[in-house]
Parts: sequence; structure tokens; C-alpha cells
Amino acid sequence: MPAPDASHDPATLALHALAWTLAEPQRAQRLLDTTGLSVADLRQSASDRATQAALLGFLAAHEPDLVACATAIGVSPAALVAAYTVLDA
Repeated sequence: MPAPDASHDPATLALHALAWTLAEPQRAQRLLDTTGLSVADLRQSASDRATQAALLGFLAAHEPDLVACATAIGVSPAALVAAYTVLDA
């Protein structure tokens, strides 16, 4: 499994990906529906490893969002998947 390089801290990538995900209301609602998180849960646990892994897993499960997010935040889709692997361990 590839690991993110030093310039791609998994937690930082997850937070950038979270901001991207929440910028579009339908995608944000799909995240909440898929993960079972509430808005309050997400606010309270955004910096938690498990929440970050859930977010990246959500993106990894839907390739169009994964690719769009990676493009928007300036990384490769593989970097997001690698960050997920690290955070989900």
C-alpha cells in the first residue's frame, strides 16, 4: 500500500477534503447519510482520526468525487487513498 509522501500529511489532506466535501450541500448530505454522522458529530470530531478516515473512505468509494476532490485540493487521487489507508489503520 502506498504511503503519502512527507508533503501529504494524512490529517491535513483529510481536513482539506472535508472542506471540499462540505462546500456542496448534496455531497455534504450524502456524506452524513453514508457515514451516519450528524452535523454536530462532524463539527465535534473533524480532527479525530476515525472521522477523517470515514471521510476519505467516503470519497474513495465514489471515484468521481475522489478525482474531483483530489484535483480541487491539488493532490493525486492516490494520495487521498493512501491517507485513508494510514488513518484507517
